[in-house]
Amino acid sequence: MTAPVLTTERLVLRPHCLADFDDVAALWADPQVVKYISGKPSSRETSWARLLRYIGHWQALGYGYWAICDRVDGAYLGGAGFGEYQRQITPPLPQAPEAGWALAPHAQGRGLATEAVVRLHEWADEARDWPQTVAIMDPAHMASQHVASKLGYRKTAVADYDGEPVQVMCRPNPAAA
Repeated sequence: MTAPVLTTERLVLRPHCLADFDDVAALWADPQVVKYISGKPSSRETSWARLLRYIGHWQALGYGYWAICDRVDGAYLGGAGFGEYQRQITPPLPQAPEAGWALAPHAQGRGLATEAVVRLHEWADEARDWPQTVAIMDPAHMASQHVASKLGYRKTAVADYDGEPVQVMCRPNPAAA
């Protein structure tokens, strides 16, 4: 299975492809992008593995990440979607797909993350029978917490992941209620 193409007023959410590699590598090498994620820019090797994970999620699990592109010119703006990462986190995350998103600095602050994340959750609520989804983020990353809150995510715990605190937020599927 590959990702379905989803659209919004300003965006196209499409499957990642190998041609996205330079854009993915540039995104994850940007210190502003990784500030609240790992704090360390990714190498091209790590970004290659990330791109393959994006593509492979869809084939293995029937869900994954979309490339977020500008609807007018097709420019790559970032990625968003759902993953299964088998994280060693304490306390353990609920059994639920993990939502995540990252946008290039030039795409931030314009509501594009919210627009993309709303659309991919609409897809999930319609296409999947997940009772809930989960998101984790740096407790200091207020912008992502704000986006998550708009989608119905609520803070449920602060956990330890690789020796660092992470805010755990959960969202029940409104269609499952």
